[in-house]
Order: sequence, then C-alpha cells, then structure tokens
Amino acid sequence: MTVRGKVRKGKVLLDDPEALPDGTEVEVRPVKKRKAAAKPGKRKAKAPRRSLAERLAPFIGVVKDLPSDMSENLDHYLYGHPKGK
Repeated sequence: MTVRGKVRKGKVLLDDPEALPDGTEVEVRPVKKRKAAAKPGKRKAKAPRRSLAERLAPFIGVVKDLPSDMSENLDHYLYGHPKGK
C-alpha cells in the first residue's frame, strides 16, 4: 500500500489523513520529482534508435594483433579449451 503526502514544518501530512489508523508504524522515503507534462503540440521529436553496429562503432578495430582465428577459437584463447578445426 502506498500513501502519498508532503512534509510541512517537519511533519508528514498525508493526502488522505484517514488512510492509516493512528499508531501505524511507517517508513518514509522521498519521491523523485516527476517531469512536468509536455504541452500538447510542443513535443520534442525522439531521436531514432541506433543499431548495435552504430552503438559499437567506436570500438571497431580498436584491438590490434589478435590471432587470425580469434573468432573461431575464442574459448581456447579465453579459457584454454581445445582449439576447433
């Protein structure tokens, strides 16, 4: 159950004061402020989603001097498994 309220002068004032009976033990944590709702007709255009290749482009070709069969024998080079054919 969630009951909302606000702090005023050091006391928590619930939006619905009868939601909890007197003496109920509660745990209080602040709520992140919500973003204000966008005004109709003034929406920002979303940026198109980038493909995985576009997101990883900065890393392509960064590592040099890998064995020519690295992609085929990755487990061998990482974990010592027997090499494939």
